[in-house]
Amino acid sequence: MIKVENIVKSFDGNTVLKGISTEFKTGINNLIIGQSGSGKTVLMKTLLGLHQADEGSIMFDGREFTTMSEDVKKEIRKEIGMVFQGGALFDSLTVQQNVMFPLNMFSEMSEAEKKERVDFCLDKVNLEGKNDLYPSEISGGMKKRVAIARAIVLNPKYLFCDEPNSGLDPKTAIVIDNLISELTREFNMTTVINTHDMNSVIEIGDNIAFIYQGNLWWEGSNVDILNTDNKEINDFIYATKLTRHLKKT
Repeated sequence: MIKVENIVKSFDGNTVLKGISTEFKTGINNLIIGQSGSGKTVLMKTLLGLHQADEGSIMFDGREFTTMSEDVKKEIRKEIGMVFQGGALFDSLTVQQNVMFPLNMFSEMSEAEKKERVDFCLDKVNLEGKNDLYPSEISGGMKKRVAIARAIVLNPKYLFCDEPNSGLDPKTAIVIDNLISELTREFNMTTVINTHDMNSVIEIGDNIAFIYQGNLWWEGSNVDILNTDNKEINDFIYATKLTRHLKKT
């Protein structure tokens, strides 16, 4: 579990996060949603330690992350898997080499052990036998699955996904949503997903944090969000062109 208490973050006098407090629980899909400029991306980067919070605390399973030394933070980061918005694959490396990259950086496995781990992860994302292909030879959805395989190759306790469905067609986006959800439950990870895709919210949103103008404005499940009377979140839902018949179902 990741516990956030009163996180404040400002840039050049502009307060972007205004005392955010919430919990991201283990074994479920925790989603962060909000309009562009709401602070959701800054919140995720602060959770990852890419931004230093001005105030407040972030606890990774009881370990205070915000006040750790950089050396200790590096150890925590080894427990984190990250799926970047564009996939962030290395074009010059094969699928196998991309997935193996974190193992080369952070593990002491033998080559045979690393190959076995890569095969295991590719099988989990339904890409068995695709080891020798290059990113240019696979589809956008397959690239995202390779990125997920790379994110879980070190068996992380925490999985962060930044707009994992960006650029994907709706059918492929559903596949990615379901894959992340299944892996979260199977490996009992604390998964945090930053998304603007309301289909993802409705399908896999076990716990949803709605950030509005730097505040945690609303929090609940995918069932709750369809029945809330909160004006700002309803405006956000309708702005994403979800039809009104979804309400009260």
